[in-house]
Amino acid sequence: MALALAVLILMSLSGASLSDEAHIELPSQKHHCAENKVSHIHFYYHDIRNEENPSIVQIVETPSKVPNGFGSTFVMDDAMTEGPEMGSKHVGRAQGLFGLASLEDLGMFMLTNFAFTEGEFAGSTLSMVGRNPISEQNREMPIVGGTGAFRFATGYAIANSLDSVSTPQHFVVEYNVTVRHS
Repeated sequence: MALALAVLILMSLSGASLSDEAHIELPSQKHHCAENKVSHIHFYYHDIRNEENPSIVQIVETPSKVPNGFGSTFVMDDAMTEGPEMGSKHVGRAQGLFGLASLEDLGMFMLTNFAFTEGEFAGSTLSMVGRNPISEQNREMPIVGGTGAFRFATGYAIANSLDSVSTPQHFVVEYNVTVRHS
């Protein structure tokens, strides 16, 4: 504890800061207040459910007499693409947890990070946390934060299942995201 305090005192006397070492610009270091930007992002993600190369894995099983699969929980690392085909350009990964969280209907909880690897937002992430009523179309979920270009992000995502191209082994979901960020 004393050593850590001594290091912080020395850094403050020398003019160094933790953000200089980490190459992260803190909001207090900005020379001007940037206007909020609004971005509209469109992509598809692909749940792959097979034994050879799955992108989702069930981590909690549902007890046998519980309705609607309540309690089933999954972890995912899904490809995000520009088009609905898996062969279209990859733009990132949808990573996180989801589970069946309703005794009444097919309502899921979603804890998802959209990690962008290509294009204007490469290296940035958006975080989505919310309820996903999977049997409906035009499902709205909140964007609650982000990193990189999406620092201080807020917004919403509209999800639509693409039943016309999905199979039991390859489920495709279209996302339209509107986000306000700095």
